[in-house]
Amino acid sequence: MNALRHPAQVLAFAEPAPEPLRAGEPRPIVFRTRGRTHGPITRLFSPGDLGRLLKPFVFLDLFRLDASEDAPAFGMHPHSGIATLTYLINGEIAYEDSTGQQGVLPAGGVEWMRAGNGVWHTGAALGHANALGFQLWIALPAESENAPAQSQYIAPSQIDLKGPARVLLGQFGAADSVIEPPSNMTYLAVTLKAGERWRYSPPSGHTVAWLALSTGQLAAPEPIHAGELVVFEASEQAIDVDAIHDTTFVLGSAVSHPHDLITGTYSVHTSAQALAQGEAEIRRIGRELRRDGDVG
Repeated sequence: MNALRHPAQVLAFAEPAPEPLRAGEPRPIVFRTRGRTHGPITRLFSPGDLGRLLKPFVFLDLFRLDASEDAPAFGMHPHSGIATLTYLINGEIAYEDSTGQQGVLPAGGVEWMRAGNGVWHTGAALGHANALGFQLWIALPAESENAPAQSQYIAPSQIDLKGPARVLLGQFGAADSVIEPPSNMTYLAVTLKAGERWRYSPPSGHTVAWLALSTGQLAAPEPIHAGELVVFEASEQAIDVDAIHDTTFVLGSAVSHPHDLITGTYSVHTSAQALAQGEAEIRRIGRELRRDGDVG
């Protein structure tokens, strides 16, 4: 990822030991990136780069889809070994998956897809408003990476709030996600007005932490701009942010994933054997979809 500011450190993929809390000092930012943009999608990190440092969070896309008739859809594509969480900030997306579910995801809604042993899904922007959102991949632990696929589509009204934060996964204060996370993690979508200050205090053991802005500008205390992702130093220290402009962003924290990342084209597993099993299943599902005319 050429946009990374500290390429030598990223290539080493060292996982530093958590630092002790430092009262009164801001939690340092150790990496920042704008990722790589191709068409309407900016890939902020993937399993081949920062995903190895941020696991169980292994992949993040920021997407901006044009709702015009000639706008590209995501296309029917497979996954195994991971869960995907798509959070839609603006617009509407039509969805369909190989578990048999289909419908429309509205602004503020969430698609949760635990691919497990294998699943295919697709999406496309609808209506007259452009679609803006994030798609996150999460590495599954060994006990669930080849489990049956499961999908959930969460309406905005089902997403619990704690102040300016929507709890997409895990817990934040008294707020709790309706989705059962595959491991110990929290994933929030936060909206702040210019001039507002907000603090995130991670749960015990959450040494992995990052945030990514879709709009606006923050100070944490270094400036963070729209389209950027920043990684915080490995610790359990709180994160304090000040909104310079009206800002929307997502933030993830977690206990570090203890497994290696064994990757395929659309899959991430903990071992070569688990990867082979998942890829065999997505090939089988693909043959069925082609037979039924659902995929080319």
